[in-house]
Amino acid sequence: MSYTKMPKTATRRRANPMSKLERRASRSLASIYGLRMLGLFLILPVFSVYARSLPDGHDRFLVGLALGIYGLTQACLQIPFGIASDRYGRKPVMILGLVIFALGSFVAGFSHTLPMIILGRAVQGAGAISAAISAMIADATRPENRTRAMALVGMTIGASFIIALVLGPLLYHSISVPGMFLLTGVLAVGAVLVVKFVVPDVNMGAFDSVQPDDESSSVFTPALLRLDFSIFALNFMQVALFLVLPLALVDDLGIPVEGNWVVYLPVAVFSFMVAIPGIIWAETRGYMRHGLIGAVALMGLSMLGFAAGYHNAVALVAALFAFFVGFNLLEALLPSLVSRTAPPSRKGRALGVYNTAQSLGLFAGGAVGGVAANAGGSAAVFLTCAALGLVWLVVASFVRPQGKPRTDEAESALAGG
Repeated sequence: MSYTKMPKTATRRRANPMSKLERRASRSLASIYGLRMLGLFLILPVFSVYARSLPDGHDRFLVGLALGIYGLTQACLQIPFGIASDRYGRKPVMILGLVIFALGSFVAGFSHTLPMIILGRAVQGAGAISAAISAMIADATRPENRTRAMALVGMTIGASFIIALVLGPLLYHSISVPGMFLLTGVLAVGAVLVVKFVVPDVNMGAFDSVQPDDESSSVFTPALLRLDFSIFALNFMQVALFLVLPLALVDDLGIPVEGNWVVYLPVAVFSFMVAIPGIIWAETRGYMRHGLIGAVALMGLSMLGFAAGYHNAVALVAALFAFFVGFNLLEALLPSLVSRTAPPSRKGRALGVYNTAQSLGLFAGGAVGGVAANAGGSAAVFLTCAALGLVWLVVASFVRPQGKPRTDEAESALAGG
């Protein structure tokens, strides 16, 4: 008897496709994350140049503090917001956080001194909803589909970063940094409407097996702490890099700030094209650990490249390309790894700790980067990041992904489910 053999990938997709509810929840929640992060990222490629027009704007520590302070307030409130979302519901906590974030954006937008901008950025960070969003994605998706949903969020953050790097210099020419803060507030208000009218209502823990509230299910296991450190290091490097990179493009390469997008756009697009196959390879072939270690190595090498050649256009572009490839890989792989590792009975808390580590990385990158820049200039910032990258590489070598990979998850995530 003859028959047509179906490909394994097609069979698996039919066995566990994402439902309409899962697709809607994943996409809408990822869009909220993306809108919020787009607003935060917009000022990264231009703020250090803009700050030179402000009183005390040549103090790199204050500039770094303005870039990273929202991470400190987020770090203080991520876990309380995560616990509140477990108790009072995800959507009310998300709406409250977005309103606070919008308020801080408007405060920063109407400020023209570094101390007042720092205050506005601190209020922005008080809208710490990352854990609530991540927990709601977990609520809305079955365990076998959760990895692709989390990967979609990571890819959305990466895309927001790339879009912001291109739009930031262009918007700087037309509305400057105060206008960009105000635009960020408007985006936050738009995200509130998405939460209210687009994000579906789902029951908390609907797809997780019912388990007793076991206090032994810790969110501070070595496996989770390694991932927490990874997101800390990633965000540290991101903020520290953009404390000095815009100045290198303007002062060392002679590219006006409104023209920096000419550098960012092609590098970002080509790096994204390289990262996507890497993500698919890591997910489908079960090489999550290898992908993680490779991406971390790229981050560290990029910082050494910046330190050695930020005065040279070719060396700087090569280092920037390596950084973007590593960043895009990690933004997709880390949420996927956390979703595999976090205990279901402590998911809100685990995601709160993870996002707290992320926020601390944002703050530390700005603060420590500012101190390094004041002490030794741009090269000191790059070398500080390279040293962190070496420690990170050692930590990443001990990561052991949990759960059996599915061959279609990464492809589905990149296709939006």
